[in-house]
Amino acid sequence: MFTGIIESSAKVLEVITSGTNKSFWLQSAISDQFKVDQSVSHDGVCLTVEAIAEDRHRVTAILETLEKSNLGKWEAGTIVNIERCLQMNGRLDGHFVQGHVDTTGTLQEIKEMDGSWQLTFSYPKTFAHLMIEKGSISMNGISLTIFNVTENTFSVAIIPYTFNHTNIRNMRTGDTVNLEFDVVGKYIARSLELGRNI
Repeated sequence: MFTGIIESSAKVLEVITSGTNKSFWLQSAISDQFKVDQSVSHDGVCLTVEAIAEDRHRVTAILETLEKSNLGKWEAGTIVNIERCLQMNGRLDGHFVQGHVDTTGTLQEIKEMDGSWQLTFSYPKTFAHLMIEKGSISMNGISLTIFNVTENTFSVAIIPYTFNHTNIRNMRTGDTVNLEFDVVGKYIARSLELGRNI
């Protein structure tokens, strides 16, 4: 479980393909603090640390993960947002993020707002029932509040700190991002789908 508050950026150093899996060596300022078998969010995807070498660590994504996220597009030089799992004795500054990506979105527009940025994304409309105005979303692992919600687009406002400390600063129109919808909304939607009282 994560909060969507990014701790650091990591740089992909190497991509290794083995069958339908892809393993990644990444370098970050906190890699040497990880432990083997630890869960770490990488652009919103929960991955298990398999090996550590000084300021580098290795993780592997299986086919299911590659198909539902943007990890299949990672290459050497890609910058990734990372966050260690939630400590239960700390504050929950974002929202509950599982690290289980639901789908991807596409960046449609970036507007500079004289001190902040407004980003608009498209997403598959089959997920529209999970999107509410002023609700929470995890975008590349970042906890954000959504607005201007339509059946297939939404916007987020980015403050300077978030812009400068995540890979948002590298994003361009057409880029693909990982989206995880609010877990509470998903449970409610599932209960309604099954015709059960909440």
